Amino acid sequence: MSYTQQYLTKCQGLIDAVAKQEEQILQAARFFAQTILKGRMVHVFGSGHSRIMVEEMWPRYGSFPGFNPIVELALTFHNLVVGANGQRQAMFLENVTGFAAQILRNFDVTDQDTALIISSSGCNIVPIELAELFQQKGIKTVGVISKKHSEASTSKRADGKKLQDFCHIILDSGAPVGDAMITIENLETPVAPGSTVGSCMVINCIKAEVANLLTKAGHPPKVLTAGAVIGAEKATEIFQSAYDEHAHRLSRMYKKVGIPSYVSEEN
Repeated sequence: MSYTQQYLTKCQGLIDAVAKQEEQILQAARFFAQTILKGRMVHVFGSGHSRIMVEEMWPRYGSFPGFNPIVELALTFHNLVVGANGQRQAMFLENVTGFAAQILRNFDVTDQDTALIISSSGCNIVPIELAELFQQKGIKTVGVISKKHSEASTSKRADGKKLQDFCHIILDSGAPVGDAMITIENLETPVAPGSTVGSCMVINCIKAEVANLLTKAGHPPKVLTAGAVIGAEKATEIFQSAYDEHAHRLSRMYKKVGIPSYVSEEN
């Protein structure tokens, strides 16, 4: 087989891996739908390359409000590679203890919220600590990892705990150890990773199931849709309405930030 055929065959294996997790995907969707129906948000986080999956969930065509994409540029801005704002700094920062707490300090989260954290290895400190903080606050958290890669990798935490140790549900991208799936003749190391393909399938399966649950509950989501599908005027109307809904939901995440609980209870 050509290398293209080999890669596509490997991707079929990723499809099979995701298909075997349908019940876990449905349970994750139930968690998220309950949060959205309550007017709260699903907090979505990924550092490094996992940022792609955060933005795959929202906002983009075929997605809808209810998700809070937490993207820290210091952990995900890779375009310059070296120099100021380079990759070395980002890789260092995603393993700094206490960074996650500073991120979460910006939001007034409650146990009605839920969370989705993506980390292929499940071994970097910031996503692990964020999941731990969510667990402490009674927030149901779903993790997306590459199971084989995570099992073969060493946690950066001193206690050895990984993302899966703090999640209610763990979903697997199906990618292999090291992520890259293709071995080239006379090349020592493999190329062409698979975790993005597998993880994006997981994300969109969850998205579809949540949309179904919201619609069945009588609250169909405002789905960002191309003008080529529904006409430019209708598409613009939905975009504006969806962004407004996101703003209103997000405003609740800031309403009581920094206010002592006894003051909040009085108000």
